[in-house]
Amino acid sequence: AILDSPEVAELIERIDGLKLRKRRGYGTRTLIGACLVRSIYHLPTWTRTVELIAEHAALADAIGGTPSEWAVYRFMTKLREHAVTLAECVDRIADELRRELPDYGRDTAIDASDMPAYANGQRFLYNHGPERQRYSDPDASWGHRSAVSTRKGGGFYGYKLHLAVCTRTGLPLAWQVETARRNESLYVAPLLDALRARGFQVETCAMDKGYDNNRVFDETRERGVTPIICLRKGRAIPLTPIPYGTAEWKRLYRGRGAVEREFGRLKNEYGLAPLRTRGIDRVRIHADLTMLARLGQALARSRAVALAAA
Repeated sequence: AILDSPEVAELIERIDGLKLRKRRGYGTRTLIGACLVRSIYHLPTWTRTVELIAEHAALADAIGGTPSEWAVYRFMTKLREHAVTLAECVDRIADELRRELPDYGRDTAIDASDMPAYANGQRFLYNHGPERQRYSDPDASWGHRSAVSTRKGGGFYGYKLHLAVCTRTGLPLAWQVETARRNESLYVAPLLDALRARGFQVETCAMDKGYDNNRVFDETRERGVTPIICLRKGRAIPLTPIPYGTAEWKRLYRGRGAVEREFGRLKNEYGLAPLRTRGIDRVRIHADLTMLARLGQALARSRAVALAAA
């Protein structure tokens, strides 16, 4: 259903027009289908993805063949050179979801989550040993992550996914992958600008204490959005259209849990983590393909429900 949707069909047609394949073999539909299989079935590597398709005839029939892992690697290398084409496809899917779901994108939540790199970022080769001269992923950097469940907080080497989520539907709206050292509060304005560019009419934005600073409040208000931010201890309560601590404010702030749930869903159900690729360009393409599967599946389900109701 995702491959047959007009949005993904247009992506396949545009990629065919770019002539990314220089030899006869697997078609673009088959290769895009393999990317969807990897995300939907939460597979960490292309080797396991190809093995799964080869073992299940229904999957091979759905995507039009069983590509080799080397064909997928070549396709991904060329797709990175035309990442804008993929981003435009995701924009079209988000626009169609906005038409299907009227509440999609009105109340939002923004947060960032760690994406540990597929590399060792330790400075020394071993304890009291020589300093490392070469890193397998030089684009990654050290950053800090919060404690989650039984996992302790602390430093990690890798990237961060900055994500805006609709609190009413739980679906992603906009995202950005940066290195771990970049402070998450720097990406509130870019995410809100991306939402506006996609046509969303955002009314509120919920964020945790990590976003409690005057710049974030100002950037949010300048874009016509009401900030719903938990304040640090001793912080003066700012004047906002929705007074801090009221029942309405608490209801909107509880919606911030949607972004935490979506991080877990993307990592544990759609193969966003663990990373098995290196370099920020590759990680960004990996995130875009994951979002393509997530939003494409949501759009296909929405259309199926509407068709059944009709």
